[in-house]
Amino acid sequence: MSDNYQPPKVWTWDKSGGGAFANINRPVSGPTHDKTLPVGKHPLQLYSLGTPNGQKVTIMLEELLAKGVSAAEYDAWLIRIGEGDQFSSGFVDVNPNSKIPALRDHSTTPPTRVFESGAILLYLAEKFGHFLPKDPAKRTETLNWLFWLQGSAPFLGGGFGHFYNYAPVKIEYAINRFTMEAKRQLDVLDKQLAQHMFVAGDEYTIADMAIWPWYGNVVLGNVYNAAEFLDAGSYQHVQRWAKAIAERPAVKRGRMVNRTFGEPSEQLHERHNASDFDTQTEDKRNA
Repeated sequence: MSDNYQPPKVWTWDKSGGGAFANINRPVSGPTHDKTLPVGKHPLQLYSLGTPNGQKVTIMLEELLAKGVSAAEYDAWLIRIGEGDQFSSGFVDVNPNSKIPALRDHSTTPPTRVFESGAILLYLAEKFGHFLPKDPAKRTETLNWLFWLQGSAPFLGGGFGHFYNYAPVKIEYAINRFTMEAKRQLDVLDKQLAQHMFVAGDEYTIADMAIWPWYGNVVLGNVYNAAEFLDAGSYQHVQRWAKAIAERPAVKRGRMVNRTFGEPSEQLHERHNASDFDTQTEDKRNA
């Protein structure tokens, strides 16, 4: 690899390159192996991993349950993307794009598949009638920020996070380019939160649930080890919001589901009942 790389006329796939994710990245779609996805006892079946995108959905489900929405009970199955689980025939059937999270709702006939994390949040909000305001102006503002996240997070994750934390070589141009964009986005968010308690206004919504796992985790130092590099403390309104969201009990639970890293007591690889948080975390399973 070189900063002086000259692209060929036609790109060809070099399986030896690619850094940390070379074993799962490929330029074609579709399944690599046959495997049926498991199905638990609840209508909602989630197939995911505790990345920021995965956390969006488990936080939403736990928030719904905290509101007493019993129909939001769910089974969360672990998809180990580093091992290629997302390329099984069963997973591709739920999400042809082979990305977590993916949801199948068995309360409908036939079951409804929902993929892309923003689409899942919107589906659940509309299905259960929570966390998406009914007032047209407030609903639109919530969706503005939900789609802001969907468009912005790839620059934070696939751009800044990749080149700063995961890339096999440190490329100054790439790090500078995506750091500038990450900080611009944090500034957008900081100015919005200077005027409002939550991202879309004074009401906690799916916009907060979508944005916090990315930007909240970054400024709190939970991902990429980049809080100091980004001068995260200077975004005081994002900090205030991020810390407040982190203290919500449903957020604490949602962060644990399908998580395979960090403290064993904060890892719940699969979630099938509320009691699993007390009995099935990795510290208890390995005791």
